[in-house]
Amino acid sequence: MMKGELRRVFNSVPAILYFSDIIFGRCKEMIQETATASAGLRTIVHFIDGQDTAPQSDNYFDSVDPSNGAVYARVASGNANDVGAAVASAKAASASWAAMRPLDRGVIIQKIGAALLEHIVALAEIETREMGMPSQASPGIIAASAEYFTYYGGLAPSVHGDTIPVDESTLAYTLYEPYGVVGIITPWNAPLNQAARSVAPALAAGNTVVVKPSEYTSRATVELARIAHEAGLPAGVLNVVTGTGPDVGEPLVRHPDIEKIAFTGSVRTGARIGAIAGERIVPVTLELGGKSPDIVFADAKLDVAVRQVLFGFIANSGQICTSGTRVIVERSILARFSEMLADAARSIPIGVDKPFPCLGPIANRMQYEKVLGYMDSARREGARLITGGGPARGVGLDGGFYVEPTIYTDVRPDMKIVREEVFGPVGVLIPFDTEEEAISIANDTDYGLAAGIWSQDASRVHRVAAQLQAGTVYINAWHAQTVEVPMGGYKRSGVGRERGIGAIKAYMQTKNITQKLI
Repeated sequence: MMKGELRRVFNSVPAILYFSDIIFGRCKEMIQETATASAGLRTIVHFIDGQDTAPQSDNYFDSVDPSNGAVYARVASGNANDVGAAVASAKAASASWAAMRPLDRGVIIQKIGAALLEHIVALAEIETREMGMPSQASPGIIAASAEYFTYYGGLAPSVHGDTIPVDESTLAYTLYEPYGVVGIITPWNAPLNQAARSVAPALAAGNTVVVKPSEYTSRATVELARIAHEAGLPAGVLNVVTGTGPDVGEPLVRHPDIEKIAFTGSVRTGARIGAIAGERIVPVTLELGGKSPDIVFADAKLDVAVRQVLFGFIANSGQICTSGTRVIVERSILARFSEMLADAARSIPIGVDKPFPCLGPIANRMQYEKVLGYMDSARREGARLITGGGPARGVGLDGGFYVEPTIYTDVRPDMKIVREEVFGPVGVLIPFDTEEEAISIANDTDYGLAAGIWSQDASRVHRVAAQLQAGTVYINAWHAQTVEVPMGGYKRSGVGRERGIGAIKAYMQTKNITQKLI
């Protein structure tokens, strides 16, 4: 498969993810200029009550650029005292923010989206430096982040209660009211986008927010809070405390003034947060892991299916929870499909500054070593390697956390590479003979975040989609969901839904008022 063909499929991805080549080229130049001008070591502190705030412990830790392994910033190491200050600020701002006319609140939120676009070059550079997103992809992620504020700002005045018919002498109606102070904990893959996805609906619902970003990618979220404040968001409405899970995350979840929690990350941490929230009787939204299947039937358009299936497990270097890492292929086309998929994988350039589509590094050393550990496990357990299988080497990759796009076959259902989320550009090929077998294999997982189907049979794709245990099913095109549609998982992939109209209601509680008319 030629690189030009791959570029066509990547360019077909919605514009919120990737810009045109012309815009990409200029953004790349500007990002490089920004990086050159700011090559010195940065200090990143909390953002509390509308201002930069040093950690009370005066402790900091290093932030590493995954493209070269070099330290590029010092990040405030927060603790429970910093969390307490941020929650107190959010609580003090809560009443006035909730009482604001929803239309006026929505205008401010939409201004945040516009301001993110005004800062797109600087924010894109942060995404590239912090988590290794290729420089031609990072501007699109900022654009997608801005859309959350545009969308939920517009929804803010439109979410209201209902009048409920009871009888002619009774007036019954409902109100949607904010919880108060919401705690949001975000992961390190696409950090600005992950924060925007939860922050925007929480603010639109009338809540104030304290965010704890991943310690690996803190700066983007701090910049979001600063930009939001400059755009008119009142002090205290959005606060950010940086640090580790034990030092910042757990105190945030346990804080008595946190009334709602949203978390995106691993199943293990999600279970811990859910247990604490259960003790406190506090509602949670949990968007956790995935091991998503892609079912490829023999009648699929193979050239399209190969390109999109590949994109589905290497996009963002495989660091997407909906990645389609279990590729379930009808046996009659398995040999041909495997060869085409491997050829396509080998053609992908590697490096943050390579022409798009390209593969950036794994976002941090811990995850890099975890991905390599899964490759070792696949070898020990007897999976057959088709392509890749180790660190990526080459000019410009020294010191970076790069791995090759990797494909295995001849796997068993009990192998770690089949059952566990790798969170790297690694896929496995699994054959099937019947539709029923394909569905059974697809559902044989602890997860249920997403699934894909590739077939030209219109009846089949919807029949199969109805039987897949997944919160999202895409047909004949892998895609990252847009802001308008809900996202969430079945089984161990989480609780609740992000995105769409339903997400704003998830940050509200319902009150019923009933009056007897006398």
